[in-house]
Amino acid sequence: MRPWQWLLYIFFWSLFLTIIERHGLATWSEFLINFLGRFIQNTLIVIPSLYLVDYLRPTFKNASVLSVSMRVVMIMMFASTVAMTLVMLVMVNMRWIEYNYQEFVFSLLFDTLITGGFTVVFLLYFLRNHRELNALKLSFEYKLATQNDLIKARIAPHFFFNTLNTLVSLIESNPPKAASLLQHVSALFRASFTGPHEISFEEEIALCEHYLAIESSRLSDKLEVSWQLPDEDIMYDMVITALALQSVLEKMLINVVEMTTETIYIDIKATWQQHRVVITVCVELPKKTLIINHDLRQHMDFYIQAERLRAYFGHSATINSVVTSTDIITVIDYPLHDAGL
Repeated sequence: MRPWQWLLYIFFWSLFLTIIERHGLATWSEFLINFLGRFIQNTLIVIPSLYLVDYLRPTFKNASVLSVSMRVVMIMMFASTVAMTLVMLVMVNMRWIEYNYQEFVFSLLFDTLITGGFTVVFLLYFLRNHRELNALKLSFEYKLATQNDLIKARIAPHFFFNTLNTLVSLIESNPPKAASLLQHVSALFRASFTGPHEISFEEEIALCEHYLAIESSRLSDKLEVSWQLPDEDIMYDMVITALALQSVLEKMLINVVEMTTETIYIDIKATWQQHRVVITVCVELPKKTLIINHDLRQHMDFYIQAERLRAYFGHSATINSVVTSTDIITVIDYPLHDAGL
């Protein structure tokens, strides 16, 4: 919560406490004085205590939940004692209230215990929310890991065996090319088995080039890829989830390039404007080979990749694909704020 939100909460809480004590207040002036005293007292309790707790947060990280809770309760009770003492002394000096030692001590103990009690209640509430958030986080991480396993399961069988067959044929006929191909395979599989994570856009482009280099050795002259990328200074600050673009390219190769003997042209354009990254992948469909668009649309599903993208960049991140009679246009769109601004 922001300071103004806490002040608004303190205002209504002070008003509530003053209304409860209205039976002992004879006039409106006494009511307003009591309310003002309560508001100042609660402000002096809550705001400094919260800043102190926030300052001590690095120290609390290594402590147990019980230990941290006890320290927070002690801080709030101490702040309540100090704040009420100061407010009562000011009000007595201003002759707004009459000084009575017994009433003063009783009010001091009562307010301190009430503050401690309400602090315990709030801590229990926040602890419950914290546990629920942790459970959601663990569930979310498990879901991401499961999605990553699904992606690896989809990549591995198809891609792995095709690559092995290509390597077997190259080892005898062209050993240097086989060695280069192995380097591409190593880099790509290392990235695919590290789990869901965020990488620089330059790294993702490198992974895509590794993948395309592997497939080009098998598909020979059936594939032409052109890149339209931002300047290096801009691309240096861009990030993306690992294998997001590579997964899109893989589906294009499996469902289009491998289904024809014609040369397929793929244009990839990336822009970063107004805090959004837009990556457009345009694939020209073969003109002579019959590809049923209805079946093709069913294969252009990027739900898992989009979910992984939303996990890191928010709910507005999307991956949409449109299939026409002449091409497939897939757009990866997600928010990305420039840290330098």
